[in-house]
Amino acid sequence: MPPVFGLGRMVRAGVLAWALVGSVGASASQQYEPMADHVRLALRQALASGDVSPRPLFESAEHRIHWLGEMSRRLARRVPNFEERLELIKTIRYEAQRAGLDPQLVFALIEVESNFNAQARSHAGALGLMQVMPFWTDVLSRGSASELLEPRINVRYGCLILRHYLDIEKGNLDRALGRYNGSLGKMTYPNLVYDRLDRNWQYQAPAGNSASGAASKAATQTASNP
Repeated sequence: MPPVFGLGRMVRAGVLAWALVGSVGASASQQYEPMADHVRLALRQALASGDVSPRPLFESAEHRIHWLGEMSRRLARRVPNFEERLELIKTIRYEAQRAGLDPQLVFALIEVESNFNAQARSHAGALGLMQVMPFWTDVLSRGSASELLEPRINVRYGCLILRHYLDIEKGNLDRALGRYNGSLGKMTYPNLVYDRLDRNWQYQAPAGNSASGAASKAATQTASNP
């Protein structure tokens, strides 16, 4: 499944002031909705599959070195430990790619949801980096909600949930993000994620590398107009 998003958008008037206040989970959370058995089975299988050790894909060795170095630099203030930071960066890219998401979008979503605090807990009960609601462990794995505080598991859940919402919304990212936040139909949360993407997580590949911003923009337009 190919990556489906790329370029962020400028935040609408009035959103930035709200964004600067911020809160864990961005003030809302995913809502439980009954799903068909075949959908639940597919999500369970996707959750259980995949490597324990993340092996993200890159266009070239040069791209790998440049991208990892750039993401490490951007994340250093929030995750000071180098080894922990590198493992998290590779995990985010790997799980985003598995779910067909733009890794840069997932970085932006995590910043909005938890500011990269793996132990974050919201007032609504959402947990971890991507602020996953505990009911998902009952729906997909019957595991303990405490496992959502483990970064690798949390990011896998979060990426699969966003992918699920994108499928429901037929590729409409605005509405998928609204579902993720529990604010479907409102643009405040999607605009906040886009703002953080534009400000902090857009990536420009080295000159001559095919993983370019233009390709990312084309992917976004394709996803928005399936």
